[in-house]
Amino acid sequence: MSSEVSPRKSAAAPVPVPRTAVPIGIADPVEQARAELKAALAAIEVKANVPRRVAEVTDREVGRARDFARRNPGAAAAAVVAAAATVGGLVWLFVRSYTR
Repeated sequence: MSSEVSPRKSAAAPVPVPRTAVPIGIADPVEQARAELKAALAAIEVKANVPRRVAEVTDREVGRARDFARRNPGAAAAAVVAAAATVGGLVWLFVRSYTR
């Protein structure tokens, strides 16, 4: 019957706990404190690891730029030309103001 629950579906699959979270159900206060310290240190590492965060953002943005270039190559080429012209103009202005 459809109202019966199979034994496999009745048992809940364990949910993975992120490194920065404390598992629920720790009864021992010492183990609870260790778990909280471990989670706090992991959170500090994730937050303070700036090179890793920059690498993740860079990878994500490079992927977005590649997707944009695949979808619209003309606009991507125009954006590259505009960026190069902007950088060239800024360098020219800096050198001109420096030499005067």
